Amino acid sequence: MNCRMIRQLLPALLPAVFCLWGAPAAQAAPPFEKGDCIAIIGSGLADRMQYDGWTETLLQKALPKHQLVFRNLAFPGDTVTKRPRSKGFMSPEDYLKHVEADVIWVMFGYNESFAGEAGLSGFKDDLGKMIDNYRNLKPNGKSEPRIVLFSPIAHEDLGTPNLPDGKANNQRLAAYTNAIKEVAAARQAAYVDLFGPTGNIFRTANIPLTINGVHLNPDGNREVAQVIARALLGKQVPATPSLEKLRAAVTDKNWHWFNRYRATDGNDVWGGRSGLKFVDDQTNREVLQHELVMIDVMTANRDKKIWARAQGRDLTVDDSNVPPPIAVESNVGGKSKSSSAQKEGSLDYVSGEDGIAKMKVKEGFEVNLFADEKMFPEVANPVQTAVDPKGRLWVAAWHTYPKWEPMKEMSDRLVILPDENRDGVADKAITFAKVHNPTAFEFWNGGVLVASQPNILFLKDTDGDDRADVRIVMLGGIGSADTHHAANAFVYGPDGGIYWQSGIFLHNNIEHPWGQSLSTGSSGMFRFDPRRYTVSFHAGNSPNPHGISFDYWGYHFATDGTGGRAYQVRPHQKGFKMFELLKKQVRPVPANGVVSSAHFPDDMQQNFLILNTIGFLGIKEYNLARNADDGTVWGEPANDHFIVSEDKNFRPTDMEFGADGALYFADWHNVIIGHMQHNVRDPNRDHQHGRIYRVTATGRPLQEDVPIAGESLGQLMKNLEHPIDGIRYRTRIELSGRDTGKVIAACQEWMKQWDPDKKEHAHHLLEALWLHQQHNVRNGKLLAALLKSPEPHARVAAATVQHHWFNVDPTGGAGTVVETGIAEATGVSGVLSDGPDLTEVRIGTLVEQLKYDIKEFEVKAGKKVKLTFLNPDYVPHNIVITQPKAANEIAEAALKLGAKGFDLQFIPESDKIIAASKLLDHKQEEIMEFTAPEQPGDYEFVCTFPGHHFLMRGIMKVRK
Repeated sequence: MNCRMIRQLLPALLPAVFCLWGAPAAQAAPPFEKGDCIAIIGSGLADRMQYDGWTETLLQKALPKHQLVFRNLAFPGDTVTKRPRSKGFMSPEDYLKHVEADVIWVMFGYNESFAGEAGLSGFKDDLGKMIDNYRNLKPNGKSEPRIVLFSPIAHEDLGTPNLPDGKANNQRLAAYTNAIKEVAAARQAAYVDLFGPTGNIFRTANIPLTINGVHLNPDGNREVAQVIARALLGKQVPATPSLEKLRAAVTDKNWHWFNRYRATDGNDVWGGRSGLKFVDDQTNREVLQHELVMIDVMTANRDKKIWARAQGRDLTVDDSNVPPPIAVESNVGGKSKSSSAQKEGSLDYVSGEDGIAKMKVKEGFEVNLFADEKMFPEVANPVQTAVDPKGRLWVAAWHTYPKWEPMKEMSDRLVILPDENRDGVADKAITFAKVHNPTAFEFWNGGVLVASQPNILFLKDTDGDDRADVRIVMLGGIGSADTHHAANAFVYGPDGGIYWQSGIFLHNNIEHPWGQSLSTGSSGMFRFDPRRYTVSFHAGNSPNPHGISFDYWGYHFATDGTGGRAYQVRPHQKGFKMFELLKKQVRPVPANGVVSSAHFPDDMQQNFLILNTIGFLGIKEYNLARNADDGTVWGEPANDHFIVSEDKNFRPTDMEFGADGALYFADWHNVIIGHMQHNVRDPNRDHQHGRIYRVTATGRPLQEDVPIAGESLGQLMKNLEHPIDGIRYRTRIELSGRDTGKVIAACQEWMKQWDPDKKEHAHHLLEALWLHQQHNVRNGKLLAALLKSPEPHARVAAATVQHHWFNVDPTGGAGTVVETGIAEATGVSGVLSDGPDLTEVRIGTLVEQLKYDIKEFEVKAGKKVKLTFLNPDYVPHNIVITQPKAANEIAEAALKLGAKGFDLQFIPESDKIIAASKLLDHKQEEIMEFTAPEQPGDYEFVCTFPGHHFLMRGIMKVRK
């Protein structure tokens, strides 16, 4: 229902009320008229206003008889000229007309500010043209909209080395704030300064008001709402606890509007698959576009509740005026061209217990039912599983798959399934939180990160009742045009990154504090560092990737759901790339994992498991051969299957080794598994069934319990020595929520007992290196020791850490944070003397920078050169002088030396090498003597230690 329809429900309009502005920055006084529809456009600042609802709450309370309508049309990552949407999404102009906007709040400038001074003129022109365009558009059908321009907020300095301090951002934001003010004056638009007031508030606040310096937390949104209300109304409107009932009505309305405007699975609503035809040629489009109309009416009904509460009354929402949904006939059983009775399951469902009889399990193993819908209806449609530091299994249950249906309960949730008596059966089901479309989750920092497209939320229980009482949007702009392909399989990597994959049809546009938003339509793996708040596209994988895992040494694996391919993810150039892991046998693959359990036989340890949901219904097992010389891994089938079922409804979706060492896996259990083969609202899409099974090794003792949650730092360090991956992994998760200074101090004390020259100590030291990486503290000495470890797998893992620290820039070009100390100068470098017969040159390295301390030096052709090379860095380096444009070739040849590289000083045989030093350790130096080439030119010098050549290079200029 649009604003014109709402006005028809209202009595005669009140006279216009012209609001005075209290803030000095105000340049115009826009009127609020009864029934006004205020459309909010912009980027992350505007988008995030709807989750806490404070701004609307204060204005509705201050103007209780105006019956204002607010519709948020913002998108994270948007700019004035670039607003990427999924295919078929309504244009910004058409959406303004859809809501019949009378007033448009314009909240751009943050993302544009990263263009700096060079972008100011174009930004002002674009903003002015947009205002002219929207005035000519007359979206309410009768008059020009009243425009209010808002500046960006300031960047808050959170005083942490993990995040930028905001100085550079604030210089740019100040310039763009002034530009917006100038445009407002030139176009006679209203203007609200948020930059100045928030800068003052941030400087005096005694609590953080942003989550990362640039995105407001709930307290920050409350403060900014008061700034906006004062600017618009000319008086203070305090955000007090007495307004909570009104705010609850606002956020409920916002949730309904959000599911209309930001409707998930948009590819079936308006995109490429919306035209697919099923029974009687009925399409998703006609069914789902009608649902948008239903949500419009539901949203308008909730506006009335807001108005009632603003006046001190209350109102029960009446949705009896919502049009009924369009009926859909099932095509299960081959009733349309897209359906396949062969791939579909059966409408005759067996019980969870009876399903075990239909499974064939590898000899020596047995299966029991841990939980199902009969025990706990909450576990229907389980997507992902994980075990928390308390040893409890959690499940993401996606009842509403593919998405919530209007007029029905939104019952998606995260469920905890404790087994307190350790009998292998869940004792109860605890709903931790209701979360729409929970395609992935992972524990971190004492809480849970969960995908709820188009957002990633952080949920936390602060009072110990196992119910989330903190809910913060950590990231917005996650692609959601196809929920089946959306962000999935969250994994906390040993490096401290949260990894996920997402597929085609999706455009991700994710804001962060380091620079312009990550805007990409590529399918593949993403990496989010929640400590530094960096987000990056990690490696391509198409079309519909699902499944991520790490093994004992940190080798990284991924699968592609649709294609069934499996990959090893390795460093490549200045990023990462997926390399074939094994020959595909089955598809589609929703998940994978690595065997690590004291309960499972020794010959299965570190084997690779793949789950499959169509055709082959079960779990495949592969032996992995890990080649430490070049860091590659290859897999071969270990047997025909680990588990396979003849029940066609059996759909394994995820697996996890429990604290007891048993393997737990989720069974989606559905007659329908395909997303595009059936109407989204096919009545036979099952929303009741779901099972969690438990696999144990016959006759073998269960894994002993290892306490993790709440344990002392000393005990947690001891846990990092444990041979079982899951115990160390959950220990890292527990440590993610502890104070960094105390964690690193405990780690460095624990490290003292390990000798880097002993192979059996290598993995303990690797865990220490990973712990430093997770807490964003660089330890060059530890890295250098592991790069030379007698254990080749440790060297490979250390090289990956080095690649993360020095070759990959997750800040998007905004620069990196120096976590420990500063770059040390090595003394005077460059040409020290240039006599008639000899040129003396000195070159050093910068500590923990992976750089030489000079970029170039000049010598005369044919002249003798005495070069002193000094390495004060903790990491080994050499210096190799090559023919022009040969440095990359030489470095790549050095990389191929593999484990032999140390013996050869990573100097490959090549006639393109003019001179080279040995591989120097910390504080070592070497004097090299050679004759400069007779041919003038730019000769390169480079460090050929693996991974260093991207940054460690320079030019020897040979002149006549």
